[in-house]
Amino acid sequence: MNLLPPLSGFDFVSEKFPGFNLVMDTGLWLVSMSTPARKRLMRDFKRVQQDPPAGISGAPHENNIMLWNAVIFGPDDTPWDGGTFKLTLQFTEEYPNKPPVVRFVSQMFHPNIYADGSICLDILQNQWSPIYDVAAILTSIQSLLCDPNPNSPANSEAARMFSENKREYNRRVRDIVEQSWSAD
Repeated sequence: MNLLPPLSGFDFVSEKFPGFNLVMDTGLWLVSMSTPARKRLMRDFKRVQQDPPAGISGAPHENNIMLWNAVIFGPDDTPWDGGTFKLTLQFTEEYPNKPPVVRFVSQMFHPNIYADGSICLDILQNQWSPIYDVAAILTSIQSLLCDPNPNSPANSEAARMFSENKREYNRRVRDIVEQSWSAD
């Protein structure tokens, strides 16, 4: 016995997934996104899941598609090799026209990463384009690990060491890699 009448065309906002509308249509629940930014983030998530670039992983928080957790694995055959580095990406409703705010949660020692984990990377500032998606952002950050720009330092000590004492810089990076193994 069916106690509920058909709800064709009925929609409501889910409390568990803010920003999603659940729509009953011909007997099936469909998830519809409420904004272009959220639709784009779902597309980005699908791409990261179906065709993940090597050495990166990312997904939205369970209850907030506008906030993502990501992991970048240190590239092989570099001082970063073996490291597991956590980041957050905070999107606004202006995405993809405006970049997300990206920060490392993991402790980092790098010429282009500030003490608070913020990243000095042109595509996250003045060179942003709506063609960049989450995979491109994370891949660019992974590349930055191995190819820093000491001329635009966010961490002057790391930039100086990278330019003047590569051996000591690499030792400090290896320390960070080891710390990443035990970090939450």
